[in-house]
Amino acid sequence: MGIAENINQIQHRIAQAAHRSGRDPSAITLIAVSKTVGLEAVEKALAAGLNHFGENRTQELKYKHSHFPAVYWHMIGRLQTNKAKDVVGKAVLIHSLDRWSLAEELDRRGALLQTPVHTLLQVSLAGEEQKAGVLTTDIEQFLQSVGQLKWLQIRGLMTMAPLSEDSEKSRPFFKELHEIYRCYKRRTYQNVEMHHLSMGMSQDFEVAIEEGATMIRVGTALFGE
Repeated sequence: MGIAENINQIQHRIAQAAHRSGRDPSAITLIAVSKTVGLEAVEKALAAGLNHFGENRTQELKYKHSHFPAVYWHMIGRLQTNKAKDVVGKAVLIHSLDRWSLAEELDRRGALLQTPVHTLLQVSLAGEEQKAGVLTTDIEQFLQSVGQLKWLQIRGLMTMAPLSEDSEKSRPFFKELHEIYRCYKRRTYQNVEMHHLSMGMSQDFEVAIEEGATMIRVGTALFGE
């Protein structure tokens, strides 16, 4: 199948998963992970109606942003502190805020451009299998500390479940993050608004939707291997 057909199939699966969990499919944003494809594939996905795209590497994000500046670009990969300058002002949302030094650098870059920097706090739930991310015991302190920064804005949470061919193995991680999300959504912190829950990829996005995801990151199922 081509990209347009893949998108139709994925959107059908999104709708089914949403209905199974009593949710509105329009509340779920499909982010096309374009890290392995070129400009032509992005153009085809755009023509098929997608407008949110995710990149893992800063150089790819800069390159594709220069060709498609009107697209909503998301930085979904781990971000080195010295590469923060390459995404601030280009990415509408950085999903991988995983340490305080990065928060400070993103805030500094936002100040230089006089632009808010919207991020998701990446949470580590899988122990040694998934080292990137803030531990659940450190979330409270992190959210409290964000009030010290002027330009950084936290807009939700993100996690990555351990890779498995069995999507059901991801469910406990997604369920746990949703509970954490609901907990902190009820609280008030300066520069923090819990709008987004980014979880689920090609192999497990339906389970993620059933457990409350508002953003899913899909690459292989959309663009192929």
